[in-house]
Amino acid sequence: MAIGMSSEDMTGAENSPSGGIGDLMAGLPPLLLGTYTPKIDAKGRMALPAKFRSQLGQGLVMARGQERCVYLLPFDEFRRIAGQIQRTSVGNKAAREYLRVFLSGAVDQQPDKQGRVLVPQMLRDYANLGSDVVVIGVGTRAEIWNKDAWESYLNDKEQGYSDIADDVLPEVEF
Repeated sequence: MAIGMSSEDMTGAENSPSGGIGDLMAGLPPLLLGTYTPKIDAKGRMALPAKFRSQLGQGLVMARGQERCVYLLPFDEFRRIAGQIQRTSVGNKAAREYLRVFLSGAVDQQPDKQGRVLVPQMLRDYANLGSDVVVIGVGTRAEIWNKDAWESYLNDKEQGYSDIADDVLPEVEF
């Protein structure tokens, strides 16, 4: 559902005979947005942001992300991405190498009753995650970052944010 809302939160649109927002959102992947600062405890567990819990469903996949973060992907999104890479991997050496690194670091997780997931040591090491982390929503996935690394990345990238908008979003008008 959109932006941390369940279908029941959407003004009852799913029960409306004429459809509405619920019908428009049907079949779309979750939209994960925002910035959160949970902690990773001594056992390596992290509470998922409350707004993400229902959007990630009953489970998710954690995997190595780019720029030394950890991706949090709903199962369906993970399968979609892995499928796309696999379709190109047979004849493309770079795709084969990427698929090996991506899948070898992927772990499926089921949140516990408190909404916590275990961030495996391998992924904590990869992203240099200590107890202070930042979880950001990036549309169809979320990312876990080392807090200092995220602040540095954001500070560095914010300088060019306006400058690259025309290149990244040539067709979008604000």
